[in-house]
Amino acid sequence: MKKFLLFTCTALLFIACKTTKNYLSRGDEDRTLFDIVKTLNKHPADDSATRALPIVYDRVQQVHLNKINAYKSYKEISRWDRMIEEYSILQQMYEAISNSGAASRLVNAGNYQNDIYDAKQAAAEDHYQLGTTLLQSDRRDDVKKAYSYFKRSDSYVTGFKDAKSKMDEAYQNAIINVVINPVQDNSFFFNTGWGNTGYNYSNEYFQQTLIRELGGTYASRYPAKFYTDWEARRDNIKPDWVVDLTLRNMNIPRPTAYSYSRNVNKQIENGRDSSGKTKYQTVYATINITRQSFTARAQVDVNITDIASRKSISFNSYSDDYRWQEEMATYSGDSRALDSNDWAIINTRNYNEPRKEDVLNELYRKIYPQVKNRISYAVDW
Repeated sequence: MKKFLLFTCTALLFIACKTTKNYLSRGDEDRTLFDIVKTLNKHPADDSATRALPIVYDRVQQVHLNKINAYKSYKEISRWDRMIEEYSILQQMYEAISNSGAASRLVNAGNYQNDIYDAKQAAAEDHYQLGTTLLQSDRRDDVKKAYSYFKRSDSYVTGFKDAKSKMDEAYQNAIINVVINPVQDNSFFFNTGWGNTGYNYSNEYFQQTLIRELGGTYASRYPAKFYTDWEARRDNIKPDWVVDLTLRNMNIPRPTAYSYSRNVNKQIENGRDSSGKTKYQTVYATINITRQSFTARAQVDVNITDIASRKSISFNSYSDDYRWQEEMATYSGDSRALDSNDWAIINTRNYNEPRKEDVLNELYRKIYPQVKNRISYAVDW
């Protein structure tokens, strides 16, 4: 009996030591610590968790503190985010342990709330100072960065100094006057005698509509005001950026014809037999179809230029196509083989070829959102 008890105790001790070793050999020690605390919450007397917790906590605490010390020597402004993240992990560990009766009796975890507070204050101050320096610049990119630094400063410490008013100042300083020029039509379409109609549609869909939908001189979504070239001259506005739109490769070809045939058949009632059962007959017809179709294409180049530096802000080309087709038909054979769709084609007397204005409308409708998004993205923060 004594031998049995000795064997049992030895086995239990071996199992406990092995389990503790498993805790200590895991790769993710942060997760291991939280797993140990969960185990102790359910089983406060768990021997392996009890043995492992002090060792694992000392390890992970030292790892995070070493990272923090390393980050303190960094020059990059991003060091504050890294330090705050490390302190936050340590604080989560403190809260997990302090909220666990069993765990808190085993480990005196450090409270890093004051360290987080101090780091956020320092981060807010550093970002504020960087923003203040960049706010003095006359370059829009620098002012944009200043806005971001003030915004980050306020995110670290809500209401930090006058960061919000500095954000407003940066936003106002970044507002640019953007002139959107009339569309320059260099397309094949313009050069073949359709030019006046195309030109009017181009201006309506691009210059005038863009300015109207972007907000014109009352734009509030972007730090920019938008003018036509005529408005800028009338109001003596000095543009910061100019948007040149060029219509290229507009091609609305003549419809081409394609003829083909298809055979159809249908079973129809053909009286009754001597027993009164319905008899069926198969009838046949051939439909001779002529299809008229064309594919129109257009391309719009968008070039945004900084007037002062004469450098291109962006250059993009957007293209799309519009497909049209209609069919007319005749038939031979038994008309009873035809269905409603067949008759719809056969009864068509004329091709409803779209007007040139309608084709332009469809092409511009497809290309326009791409052009608008490009300009929006360029002027936005």
